[in-house]
Amino acid sequence: MSPTRRISFAFGVLYLITFATSIPALLLFQPVLDDPAGYVANGGSDNRIFFGALLELLLIIANIGTAVVVYPILKRAHHIFALGYVTARIMESVFILVGILAVLSIVTLSQQDAGGEEGAIAYTLAALKDWTFILGPGFVVGWGNGLILGYLMYRSGLVPRRLAMLGLVGGPLIILSGTLVMFGVADQGGTLQGLATIPEFIWELGLGIYATVWGFKASPTLAAYRSA
Repeated sequence: MSPTRRISFAFGVLYLITFATSIPALLLFQPVLDDPAGYVANGGSDNRIFFGALLELLLIIANIGTAVVVYPILKRAHHIFALGYVTARIMESVFILVGILAVLSIVTLSQQDAGGEEGAIAYTLAALKDWTFILGPGFVVGWGNGLILGYLMYRSGLVPRRLAMLGLVGGPLIILSGTLVMFGVADQGGTLQGLATIPEFIWELGLGIYATVWGFKASPTLAAYRSA
């Protein structure tokens, strides 16, 4: 396996890991987020929440990994945008980490007596978790994974340009839907946001599969990296 093929394979696998960790973690957290006060009052499956937190920690590693491993190649296409993609992935991961801390804090409330205000505190922490999702995966992703990475892949020719166009379309839709949710025009996780997420979902999943199975296409950007 050539060095560039190793990079494309690692990049693709890490992208697929983001799917394998983020979706199950969201499902594991959902009972706590739906009724945080009830979870604190009645207790719950702490191991379930801890496993979800572990998955999201792995998600953070995979998120940053997707940007770091491909940076040496993408900077040949556009150095500033390649650095911007790394930065966007880090910022997305910061939001995810804050969300993890919020959920784990609800678990702590369920294990200790926090007085009569523990229900209100649990709702506050659940609201914080919701906002980290709105601002991270629901907004920053549109800029990083959508517009910036879509442009870099389109310009570099590392993947089919029709595939890269999905990122250029999906990114603005994520940003727009996230903004509408922020201002209360659309519901979080509602039909509008769900439909707006589809192009980005296909783009990221297709990118992960393509890079893993076929690797990057021959292009001047790839040739410039190999000759460096």
